Amino acid sequence: MKLSDRLQAVASFVTPGLRVADIGTDHGYIPIYLTEQGIVPYAIAMDINKGPILRAQENIKENGLEKLIETRLSNGFDKLEPGEADCAVIAGMGGELITKILDNGRNVTDELKELVLSPHSEVWLVRKYLHNNDFKIIDEKMIIDEDKFYTIMKVVKGIDDIYSEEDYMYGKILIEKKDEVLMKYIYKEYNKVEKIFENISKNGTDNAKSRIAELEKEKKMLTNVMNKLENGD
Repeated sequence: MKLSDRLQAVASFVTPGLRVADIGTDHGYIPIYLTEQGIVPYAIAMDINKGPILRAQENIKENGLEKLIETRLSNGFDKLEPGEADCAVIAGMGGELITKILDNGRNVTDELKELVLSPHSEVWLVRKYLHNNDFKIIDEKMIIDEDKFYTIMKVVKGIDDIYSEEDYMYGKILIEKKDEVLMKYIYKEYNKVEKIFENISKNGTDNAKSRIAELEKEKKMLTNVMNKLENGD
């Protein structure tokens, strides 16, 4: 099965040989790819809605993988018992929803060897949740797929290093690796903030002044990260 660049990046973070649970599987593409390629021996495709489960079942059958992939209608980790999987993949959702799924499934996540996460928004919120709940991000990658930026992270149980606000916002590992895609993202965000700043500076209301202070803080963070990426400072 051919995956999109985003899903390929997510799949590449799964450690070979682990049993995988794909939370919010949609079409079942990741479990199909991982089992079809022999990367994992077994997968459970899970989704809260019947439609995605039916689509996943059709795709699994079409690829002759019924013996290797099980489907379950489940709200997050609800229908997964501790120890049934070694790795959980959660991709394609907002950061707030991902943190709720993780929090509600602690009895399961505590038994996992790893998590592979790819929030579509509020990535900082996921990093902060992980950091505050004894999870450690051991790798991160940022990609561009169809002109959109996506972050993928590999997570294990453990105490992580101290994070600054910049680390939460833009990714400590991405900054340390001087990730080229992160650099593009930082430049894009800086230009966007600069344009908003120019437009709002003409407005003298209290709301505008408050927003200007927020934008100045964001510009400072973006500039600091830019300097680290460019100079290693």
